[in-house]
Amino acid sequence: MASTKTTTLTFRIEPGLKEAVRAAAELEHRSIANMIEIMIRDYCGRVGVPIQELAKPLESSPKRKAAKKL
Repeated sequence: MASTKTTTLTFRIEPGLKEAVRAAAELEHRSIANMIEIMIRDYCGRVGVPIQELAKPLESSPKRKAAKKL
């Protein structure tokens, strides 16, 4: 699910909402950033908004690494 490159998202929310996200993240044993990502993915999945996934580089393939060593 996670790609090798990420981008930064900065926004302001009400303190009570931040506390709710922090509590949810703690329950799930996640960071706040990861909890926000999970929430966004869940919402997009429920309403049908596609998420463009970045293709993983070919170099990360175990077969490519083995072939490269030869």
